[in-house]
Amino acid sequence: MDKWLWAARFFKTRSLAARACELGRIGSNGRGAKAAREVRVGDLLHVKNDSGDFQVEVLVLSEMRGPAAVAQTLYRETEASRELRLKLAEERRAMPHFEALREGKPSKRDRREIDRFRGRV
Repeated sequence: MDKWLWAARFFKTRSLAARACELGRIGSNGRGAKAAREVRVGDLLHVKNDSGDFQVEVLVLSEMRGPAAVAQTLYRETEASRELRLKLAEERRAMPHFEALREGKPSKRDRREIDRFRGRV
């Protein structure tokens, strides 16, 4: 399982793929999958990683990591999974982006803005 997930480029390293299996982020045909489990053509996998949740059907087996174009031929993502991922990505883009907090004490300009916000001036 971990070799196939690595070869299909769901994870950057095999150890990350194995760790995801241990944590229960990989499902195979509705059940949790261990890293050593054999992957078969036709298996329906549920993969949770940083990029999102994927539901894919295994089309080709591979233990060799190749280019991304080749890796995408190893599986077919279900239509429902693709639509859900795109919908969530659109919602993330629509969310307001907040500026990171600055380190240290506020500058004179920042203090003036804080005072105006609090209604002191």
